[in-house]
Amino acid sequence: MKYSEFVELYEKLAGTTKKLEKVGILANFLKELKKRGKSEWIYLLRGRVVADYDEREFGISGKLTIKAISRVSGVSDSRVVSEYRKIGDLGEIAEKLLGQKSQSTLFSACLKTEKVFDNLRKIMGLQGKGSVDKKLGLIAELLGSASGKEAKYIIRTLLNDLRVGVADAILRDAISKTFFDGEEMEADVEEAYDRTNDFAEVFELAGKGKTKLKSTEIRPGRPIKVMLPVKVTEIDEALRICGEKVAVEHKYDGFRVVISYDGKNVMLFTRKLDNVTNQFPDIVNVVKSHVKGKSFILDTEVVGYDPKTKKYMPFEAISQRIKRKHDIEKLVKELPVEINVFDVLYHNGNTVMDIPFIKRRKLLEKIIKAEHFKIRPATQIISEDKKKIDEFYKEALRTGEEGVMIKSLDAIYRPGRRVGFIVKMKPVVADLDLVIVGAEYGTGKRAGGLTSFYVACKDKENGFLEVGRVSSGLKEKEGEGVTYKEMDKILRPLITKTSGRKVFIKPKVVVSVTYQNIQKSPGYSSGYALRFPRIMHYRPERGVYDIASLDEIKKDAERK
Repeated sequence: MKYSEFVELYEKLAGTTKKLEKVGILANFLKELKKRGKSEWIYLLRGRVVADYDEREFGISGKLTIKAISRVSGVSDSRVVSEYRKIGDLGEIAEKLLGQKSQSTLFSACLKTEKVFDNLRKIMGLQGKGSVDKKLGLIAELLGSASGKEAKYIIRTLLNDLRVGVADAILRDAISKTFFDGEEMEADVEEAYDRTNDFAEVFELAGKGKTKLKSTEIRPGRPIKVMLPVKVTEIDEALRICGEKVAVEHKYDGFRVVISYDGKNVMLFTRKLDNVTNQFPDIVNVVKSHVKGKSFILDTEVVGYDPKTKKYMPFEAISQRIKRKHDIEKLVKELPVEINVFDVLYHNGNTVMDIPFIKRRKLLEKIIKAEHFKIRPATQIISEDKKKIDEFYKEALRTGEEGVMIKSLDAIYRPGRRVGFIVKMKPVVADLDLVIVGAEYGTGKRAGGLTSFYVACKDKENGFLEVGRVSSGLKEKEGEGVTYKEMDKILRPLITKTSGRKVFIKPKVVVSVTYQNIQKSPGYSSGYALRFPRIMHYRPERGVYDIASLDEIKKDAERK
């Protein structure tokens, strides 16, 4: 199959925003792919060459991409950089520069999909000394045989920025339409994907019929997308959703980890499906000694604590452990963690997701050897008494937890779904007035504009101190509030310095920012960071002396 056929598909998909049209376009292509291609090429439709659970990445920087475009097109690096500053899309730049090249050479070779796929896979496998030059060579080899449009999508794939609008739901519906048109099998395709996280496998199984598709199961050793709750603000609302008698558990301020044991190895996966086993040898050891079973999959929240005071620490304090690749043993001692287990999905060769939650909880308690500061079932009560539930909620907040999870006793587990039988209840989000002190230029559809903003509080001694970066809240369309375009126009005259994509802004523009909570963080000059910030209002009537102080930030962090 020619790569130009994929490119033609990309162009069609990019040319419509209508879901049904995208599904129809994809379904027609998938029928041809089934006949003439390989199932794994389906990954290319979402700018990948491996399944979603595969943690390998291309590892290609914008700088390396610029070098490749420069080498093949014959223009200087500086010209490519100049074009990038204007356009903000290296794919379009490749199309422009290499399109001129290809017109003169009249395509010395026809680029095959297999060649593109194989080179991209090879790039993923390169590491260590000399890998950058080898990657550059593999990219240049593809670009040298590519037309302008082919080059555009090769570059976009390498940069994980395909821009054709193929979300999971669209590809799911396209697979359903390809093999089961008119039979309403979308839910079955979605469930198969939620259990495998592999569209190539789902594509293969769907081609073998309904029975095969419905036979998919979760399996130890492979990550799964976790089940997500809906939000509520009142106990009455929670009980309306979950039933009169419910399980109520602490909602911990940590990070979600799926623990998987296949009989040989313990593996740890984040909510994003990243494998973090190497970063947490302490968790691996605890699981081996404290969990019974020949194989299992557990859904957990991992929380850090101070080894000296034994006080639990906020997520920001232990987030560095997730990213760290070196000095692991040192961090294990400095930032130990406790595993709070709240569900079991698989045990001793059997999936248990479809049995009621109350039974899964009993199994969980049976297989875990609880030990404080190592591993234990999530703190829980079962009650239908609103007063007791409220007291439990308030106690959770007093002890530093984020809130509570309220669950139906009959709840099943559905990977990857935001379900209506488990809810989370947390305090209402607060807001602060802050000043914008920096910004970053956007990419994609917002290329060339300022779209991400650094916000700061005031401090008597140090002027303005950053407390976070916020990218959401402004509007796309005029008339709905201040737009990104309008904010860009307001801020541009206030730019004092430029460093790459970041600009520094004279502190004059005040905005109201909502957030979930405030935590200590070395990443910002204030020593604190807003979690999940969002710009709610532009406050032209307020001056910089009206903004929140560092003392207010500290008090709010302590209170939360």
